[in-house]
Amino acid sequence: MDTSKYNQTEGFKQGLKVRREVLGDSYVEPSINKGSTDPFTHDLQQFVTEYCWGTVWCRDGLDRKTRSTINIALLAALGRTHELKLHTRGALNNGMTKDEIKEVFLQVGVYAGVPAAVEAFRTASEVFADMEKS
Repeated sequence: MDTSKYNQTEGFKQGLKVRREVLGDSYVEPSINKGSTDPFTHDLQQFVTEYCWGTVWCRDGLDRKTRSTINIALLAALGRTHELKLHTRGALNNGMTKDEIKEVFLQVGVYAGVPAAVEAFRTASEVFADMEKS
């Protein structure tokens, strides 16, 4: 993974480590490499890695499983399907079970609306099926 074109702050280094552990190299590597060669996305990748993953995800206040729970609830409520797929995988990597994910999406249905929950269940089912193939 070529990260030489990024500002290698401590936050970036920590963020890259956590991002890879949660999301997996198969997602992170293309994102980082494209961002290092594409002037349009470079700054976004620097920001996401350093601040989202390095600053927020590395804080002591919540464990990774709890952060994943919050992420999938918010992404489901907002209808951010692409990111929800990614973070559903991350939630499983962080120790959530399918049943816990189901309960989160039922909660989303009550507080954010049934269509959001239906889409979340559909999205997670695609992720689960894809992971079972691998």
